[in-house]
Amino acid sequence: MTSTPRRRLRPLVAALAAPLLLVSACSGGGDDKEPTTPEDVLAEAKTQLDETSGVAIDLSAGELPQGVDALVLATGVGTHAPAFEGDIKVSVNNLEVDAPVIAVEGLVYAQLPFTTEYNEVDPENYGAPDPATLMDPDVGLSSWLTAVEGVEEGDQTRDGDQVLTPYTGTLPGSAVAEVIPSATVKADFDATFSIDDEGRLVIAEVTGPFYGDAGDVEYTISLDDYGTDKEITAP
Repeated sequence: MTSTPRRRLRPLVAALAAPLLLVSACSGGGDDKEPTTPEDVLAEAKTQLDETSGVAIDLSAGELPQGVDALVLATGVGTHAPAFEGDIKVSVNNLEVDAPVIAVEGLVYAQLPFTTEYNEVDPENYGAPDPATLMDPDVGLSSWLTAVEGVEEGDQTRDGDQVLTPYTGTLPGSAVAEVIPSATVKADFDATFSIDDEGRLVIAEVTGPFYGDAGDVEYTISLDDYGTDKEITAP
């Protein structure tokens, strides 16, 4: 019996459709979607920071009010132990003090001026946080990325060979105080997070009442060398 034209067409249609279905299956998977909203971008940046082995951290304060005990600078390496090893500068009684610091296992050790050994210290006595908390996924720097409210995407800028996209919003003081305990819990803080073209947080700028009624202070935290692998141990 001779096949009808309809029957002869069916195998041809199937042969033509198969490659199209394959392409659709490969390109239309929902698991590989690019972030589509500012909140998605910041959530992805949090994941990258939480999953990296370690980063180089550079934290600095803008102009500080007179008379406050405060963290001025912190530079070093943070890991997800969480731990930190580097140097900090604090302002105490209107004097600035530099000290090498190791923070690990919930304790902070500093080599204070005129000493040759590390000793355990309470960083709050110097107006400073435990620097290891910067890397804590729950209450550290990355937690700001999903706590920020009213996020808006800004225009891309270039910083050397990096192309950065700023995302601005408002951070509740309760989230800020988890990282820098002196921050006013009930206040709102202005925040800008700069994300590179690989979706990683590279600069966080937060401004607000870190030291009560003394006036607003801006802290800038820069992150570099994602993937740093460093074992940090107590001295």
